[in-house]
Amino acid sequence: MTRPRGEGATGEYRWALPSVLLGDGRDGRRVHRSTRDWIVDIVMFLLASGLTLVTLPEIQDEPEPLIALEQVMGALACIGVWLRRRWPVGLAVVTAVFSAFLELVGGASVVALFTVAVHRPFKISGPVVLLSLVTLAPYIMLRPPDDMSPGAAAVLTSAIVLTAFAWGIVIRARRQLVWSLRQQAATAAEDAKRLERERIAREMHDVLAHRISMLSLHAGALEFRSDAPPDEIARTAGAIRTNAHQALQDLREVIGVLRHTGSGEEDPVPDRPQPTLADLPALVEECRQAGMDVRLDLRAEDAPEGLGRNLYRIVQEALTNARKHAGGAPVEVAVDGERGKGLSAEVRNPLATRHAPRIPGAGAGLIGLTERAELAGGRLEHGATPAGEFVVRAWLPWPVETTREGS
Repeated sequence: MTRPRGEGATGEYRWALPSVLLGDGRDGRRVHRSTRDWIVDIVMFLLASGLTLVTLPEIQDEPEPLIALEQVMGALACIGVWLRRRWPVGLAVVTAVFSAFLELVGGASVVALFTVAVHRPFKISGPVVLLSLVTLAPYIMLRPPDDMSPGAAAVLTSAIVLTAFAWGIVIRARRQLVWSLRQQAATAAEDAKRLERERIAREMHDVLAHRISMLSLHAGALEFRSDAPPDEIARTAGAIRTNAHQALQDLREVIGVLRHTGSGEEDPVPDRPQPTLADLPALVEECRQAGMDVRLDLRAEDAPEGLGRNLYRIVQEALTNARKHAGGAPVEVAVDGERGKGLSAEVRNPLATRHAPRIPGAGAGLIGLTERAELAGGRLEHGATPAGEFVVRAWLPWPVETTREGS
């Protein structure tokens, strides 16, 4: 769906609604009518023709040349109604001028004025309706009615013109509202897709960073301990294979989800089981098998799924950072909290004593953790302490009443 030229999705309408909504040729370009447009145009043509036929008896007493001119111009004006989408303003101005002294052009003039009110903003349609009202004066002077006073005739004809104009304004306002709602719905859908992709990106960074750091740790062990016993080498190689397989599986799943979110399908892709707070001991045990010295103090095990998943990811990323930047140093993980007071986690480890080469993407994980905590309504702090430790502290709100998802 196109936007008005020079404006954003929520800006003012520079000319009119998109031609796809109005069936408007715009600036004389060819009109592409839908079935509904054809029906409306036929009705408008019949309306103009009907009004012309109704006023036909009014010219019976006129001279023959004037009657012939009236009939020709009335027929041409009715035929011109088919051009109302392509040249609405031009048709309205021409018919308004001719209706100042011709009777049978009045029906087409009313239809043309209605079209301008629908297809053009007030800064254009306003002067056109003003012109139509001005031409009523010479019309009443040249064709004074026999059954009413000139004042009553002026009021009646003005009411007809203003009614047609007001009707067009109402239809235009309704179409603007519909178009605006469609634009808002499209923008909301795009925002939802963007937020979903950002969420997937955060999840994949946490998961893949953990898996790849495990691969790096095991590969480093093989590199520096080439004389290790065969069974230890086989165990380390098996751990590398397992983590590589899991990383590939995670990558395939996220690619599938990203393709799905970009395909416009409505059926949701079922998510794989997500980790919760109860999975923290398994995560710590996996790190221990990789050679890390991790101590876990878990004092909150009944947290809601969404809340526990967020805290799990924070602890997972903090362990990944400790493994990358302070390999071999002992790590302490403390998780505590209760309903109504919040859920907190603290991960601390001694600072690295040797300068390690900078790992690609270093620092992005902490930024992602901060964003995750803030999106959950909590906070996250990290940094070195005077005691020579690096600490990551996170706090997430735990409402008194939570849903099953908890977020």
